[in-house]
Order: sequence, then C-alpha cells, then structure tokens
Amino acid sequence: MVRAGLTTERLTRAGAELADEVGFDQVTVSALARRFDVKVASLYSHLKSSQDLRTRIALFALEELADRVAAALAGRAGRDALAAFADAYRDYAREHPGRYAAARLPLDPRTAAASAGVRHAQMTRAILRGYDLAEPDQTHAVRMLGSVFHGYVSLELSGGFSHTAVEPQESWNWIVDSLDVLLRTGPRPERPAPAPPAPEPPAPGSAAHRRT
Repeated sequence: MVRAGLTTERLTRAGAELADEVGFDQVTVSALARRFDVKVASLYSHLKSSQDLRTRIALFALEELADRVAAALAGRAGRDALAAFADAYRDYAREHPGRYAAARLPLDPRTAAASAGVRHAQMTRAILRGYDLAEPDQTHAVRMLGSVFHGYVSLELSGGFSHTAVEPQESWNWIVDSLDVLLRTGPRPERPAPAPPAPEPPAPGSAAHRRT
C-alpha cells in the first residue's frame, strides 16, 4: 500500500471502506494504520484519536447518504417521495452497512448541528408537508418513519427475515403502502377528556354522613 499522500480526507474515506468490510465498531486508528502499512504514530498528525476517526466517518456517511436521498427525492411527492426516501436509506444500508452504522453514531450537539443530519431532518419534514400534517403530528410522524425504516433495515441486515418464505421486498412495499395510507388518513386520536373528580365524602357528623 502506498504510504505517501495521506490526508485526513483520504483516511476518513479509507475508514469508511474499512467499516463496510469489518464493521464500524472495529474501526480504529490502529486498524487504519495496518491498512496503509504505516506506524500508528504517523496517523496522529491527521487524526486525534479513534473516536475522532469514527466521528469523521459518521459525518462523511451522513453527507453521502443525504446526497443520495436528495437525488432520489428530486421531483417526487406523496407516496412516490415516501418510497424513494425509504428505498434510498435501505439501499444505502445494504450497500454500506458499516457507513450506515456510522451515520447512527451519537454526536455532540454542536457537531450534530453542523452536520448533514440537519439535511436529513429537513428532507423528512419536506415529505411530510405533502401529507398536510400539523404539529405535533409531524414530529410524531418523523419519529415513526425513522423508527420503522431503521428497525426494518437493522433486522434485515442481521438476517432476521431469512427464515420465512415471504420476500423482504414484498414486506417492504407493504410497509411503505401502509405508512402512506396512515399519513393520509390518520389516526388523529383525540385524547379522552379527564374524568370529573370524585365527590368528596360527607364529613363525619353531617346529615349526609348519618344517612350513609
């Protein structure tokens, strides 16, 4: 492996590739040094630590995924936009499982605010505006979509759907259709009115108390 020309950007991309190969949890500065056949110390002029490397990979993955989702959404609305959005995340996770895991890395508030995570949130809400959702329903829907898509993809990647005859794609299409119907028609559950307070028991010695 060529040692010259190492940069932070090149190391970050190599770390992302390594994450896809061995798993994001296994990515360290030491593992990256072995990949380039260099001493670990030679990388510390570009990276502060393994945590710094993982954060950079997470930011790289968020940006890469946001670009893919934005391209998939262009010119789409309604159910088509929802399906394109969902498919972009699922396809990325299946093609780049390590990078997808990196994109889920918790970031400190300042780093998160400057990341492409903001674009992901904006694109999700842009889709939901097509369903005419007001708050707090829109926030509920954002959380629902994230939970459903991430949960399905995680189970699929771990082999959770490999023991039944129904193809995962068939279930995926069913889920997207069901979400589309739900977002268009409800539910908008009305919270029950609070029950009236129970009457106070009669005071001892009162006429009402003597009649009980």
